[in-house]
Amino acid sequence: MSIIYKTLPRKNPQDLAAPEKFYAAVVANGSVDFEMLAEIISEQCTVTETDCLAVLNVLEQNIVRELKQGRIVRLGKLGNFQVSLSSEGFVTADEVSANAITKARILFRPAKKMRNLLKNLSFSKAS
Repeated sequence: MSIIYKTLPRKNPQDLAAPEKFYAAVVANGSVDFEMLAEIISEQCTVTETDCLAVLNVLEQNIVRELKQGRIVRLGKLGNFQVSLSSEGFVTADEVSANAITKARILFRPAKKMRNLLKNLSFSKAS
């Protein structure tokens, strides 16, 4: 099965007067939520759908709790979650304070198996 893409025109944000160029963009093929994942997992093992959903919910809660404490959350063959920051720059280290932080985000770094998945994808253009 291939990933569907469409063509989109985009302006150059560094030169708005430049002509638009066209780029490929993924067309989403639906989504899967926790409930659907729990159902799929329960069909592949002996654990009930309710038990799978409970585990997924607790996993989410624990990931959030650990990220709030500044920990890297390693999920085995899936990858790692980590909080990252952006801040203003200062001349001396003493000037840097928590007020200098302008943005926080969560980074996901896929594990090797997930990265290797990207090497074997096929694509087809949306009609």
